[in-house]
Amino acid sequence: MIAWLVAAGIALLPVALGDRAARRLAGAAWTHRCPRAALALWQAIGLAAGLGAVGLGLVGAVAPLAAVFPHGAHTLVSQIVSGHGLDGLGPVHLLALAWSAGLMGWLVIHTVRVATKTIRERGRQRLLVDVVADHSPAHDVYVLPVAEHVAYCVPGRDRRIVLSRGTLELLSPKELQAVLGHERAHARGHHDLALLPFAALAHAFPWLTSAQTARQAVAVLVEMIADDHACRAHGALPLARALVRMATTSASGPGLATLSLADAGVVERLQRLLGERAQPRWVPAAAYSTAGLLLSGPVTVLVAPLVCITL
Repeated sequence: MIAWLVAAGIALLPVALGDRAARRLAGAAWTHRCPRAALALWQAIGLAAGLGAVGLGLVGAVAPLAAVFPHGAHTLVSQIVSGHGLDGLGPVHLLALAWSAGLMGWLVIHTVRVATKTIRERGRQRLLVDVVADHSPAHDVYVLPVAEHVAYCVPGRDRRIVLSRGTLELLSPKELQAVLGHERAHARGHHDLALLPFAALAHAFPWLTSAQTARQAVAVLVEMIADDHACRAHGALPLARALVRMATTSASGPGLATLSLADAGVVERLQRLLGERAQPRWVPAAAYSTAGLLLSGPVTVLVAPLVCITL
């Protein structure tokens, strides 16, 4: 039983270390050089923390039901199916079970709320773009008739890449292609889906500063991932020049579902584009390995009962 509690609880270590640890990870130099690996690590931390917190309560709740196998969740499921309900559980164990069920419900509710809000906002933005913007076949973008410098993506199956007339007049052809490559990378990579769980966590636990830090860090990382796609096709310098010009207006598309070129981590992105981005291969390998280790404990705790039931 102790081993299962440790397996479930070890995933909570990054959260237990607090916002200071989250800020150190967000500001680590290697994360900007390996944004994909850093994003995977952030995703593992968030998922493992949620699963670990649920699994920790579950393991504690089913402690009296553990017989030969030191994890009694499969026994609980079997006796519920057979009509014996929660027999054998004391008040403390029922409280632990309520914790797991309540936490899971809390996370699901906020995820659904954020997803619903995002889908609704996307639809509103697409409608507004279709009404006020003109489609440009030359670049396959929607052009807003405004002088402000705007470039953003409305993601989804019926995506929209949106530019302003001011942006088209501001940027050179190479800079414009770099901007379009960046925004199309957002659309192809479904980066809005990478942001959604962190937005849900931040809404579910607004008092948890590490959740807010994670949300901001992930927003910068997906921008850097899109930067990499644009750089491979158009080079780093045109994108950096476009970033500087776009950032001077601080213009961005509205809403949760919109990812804007000049929206997140402009200074960090410029330093990265103009500096050395090479990183030893062991760095991303270590990040992916750490992510796997963080997930292994809580996933095993939750999967083990299913394995026992099928045996």
